[in-house]
Amino acid sequence: MGLGRTLECCSRLLNSVNKNKKKNTKKKQLQTVELKVRMDCEGCELKIKKALFKMKGAESVVIDRKRQKVTVTGYVEAREVLKKVRSTGKKAELWPYVPYNAVAHAFTPEAYDKKAPPGHVKNVEALPTSNPGIKPADELTTIFSDDNPKSCSIM
Repeated sequence: MGLGRTLECCSRLLNSVNKNKKKNTKKKQLQTVELKVRMDCEGCELKIKKALFKMKGAESVVIDRKRQKVTVTGYVEAREVLKKVRSTGKKAELWPYVPYNAVAHAFTPEAYDKKAPPGHVKNVEALPTSNPGIKPADELTTIFSDDNPKSCSIM
């Protein structure tokens, strides 16, 4: 009877260890997180770099002080990286810029930003058109349609 209890106790112990392992083995994917961080001097740069290298999963940290950009590559979450940089006392946000050719309306007031790096604009959603089912290019070609002669006042 003593051996049965011992085996039962060991079984419960092993089951609890296996459950904890399953909970803790949630794998993060390798990703690149880009942030816009206000940096004035080399000291700011070193402070941020030091904090980010202490993060678990961070494999590389690249800082471009001229563009105010921090790039972290590793097994990290974007919100964790953002939180870590903000803990240094610096103002930080996710990198808000994309290449201008990746945005449908690159030079609308919402996308245009004088602080954007050359060839980049703010990452904004596509602006709604007057007819949601028609693309802007198609809208121009349907203005002068033979199917609807009253659609244009010029004709």
